[in-house]
Amino acid sequence: MIAPIIVGLGSLVLSSAEKQLLKHFRPAGFIIFGRNIDEPKQVRHLISSICQFYGSHKFLFLIDQEGGRVCRLKPPHWRLPPPARYFGDLWIKDPQKAKQELANNAVLIARELTDLGLNAVCAPVLDLIIDGQDPIIGDRAFSSDPDIVAKLGRCMAETYLNQHILPIIKHIPGHGRAKVDSHHHLPRITEDLTLLKKTDFRPFQLLADMPMAMTAHIQIDGIDPDRPVTTSPALIKKVIRDIIGFQGILLSDDLSMKALSGTIAERTRQSLLAGCQLVLHCNGDLGEIEQVVTAAGSIDATTEHLLNTLHHQYLLTQGI
Repeated sequence: MIAPIIVGLGSLVLSSAEKQLLKHFRPAGFIIFGRNIDEPKQVRHLISSICQFYGSHKFLFLIDQEGGRVCRLKPPHWRLPPPARYFGDLWIKDPQKAKQELANNAVLIARELTDLGLNAVCAPVLDLIIDGQDPIIGDRAFSSDPDIVAKLGRCMAETYLNQHILPIIKHIPGHGRAKVDSHHHLPRITEDLTLLKKTDFRPFQLLADMPMAMTAHIQIDGIDPDRPVTTSPALIKKVIRDIIGFQGILLSDDLSMKALSGTIAERTRQSLLAGCQLVLHCNGDLGEIEQVVTAAGSIDATTEHLLNTLHHQYLLTQGI
């Protein structure tokens, strides 16, 4: 069966224990982390071994390669791209130069990913730089100005699409106002919805036509004071689908993050029931992956169709 999950692996090779588990299901894709990366030949072998195991190349292969602090591909084998903030600061001086440098940067990243067999990047970050925010976002964001964020975000995303790399905009509907790191705590957003529409939500509204987005594990008290976005039907329907107007594939952020509560199986079920179409599990723990697979069940027909369309329109593979 195809499961509506993106999974992380444990090491540099596909282990016998992982093969034993993976033979019972087929995930929509895989996410690659630093623990899975040594040098180019090894990464290519890891990706090809997954494809050979399933007899198919038709997966999403994701990586966090934003630039700056959040890069899985690093020197000496790969260049270290600048953080998003570099391009936002450059925009203030010379908008055209900022867009050109950003497009060139995205082309170079896309070529590196394609060379390894990767086809999706968890970027651009469309969160805002906001005074008092937790440093988890910081220079990962382009700017404090939502229109600058949207213009640079579109430049990056469209460049990736033109290079047959899927951009995953994040963290919808906006993580910039969080005062704690969602890897460890649940951020609560108490600001008025009217303000959020003008600021945090705006870059996502302006890129609502993008094919895929990743949720923010944040709680917006004005809509749902009890659940974070990822597990809140009200927030996904009212904010992401209606106010923002995003109609693409919605992927949860990592289920292992401590902003979420409950067992890993409960988080999986709640995320999918709330309206996430795919869930992300990153840490490579086989016991947790088994729980996620059991809780997730099979991918629904609508999401499978959207993934097929995505592969045909944007990627070099031919459907799932």
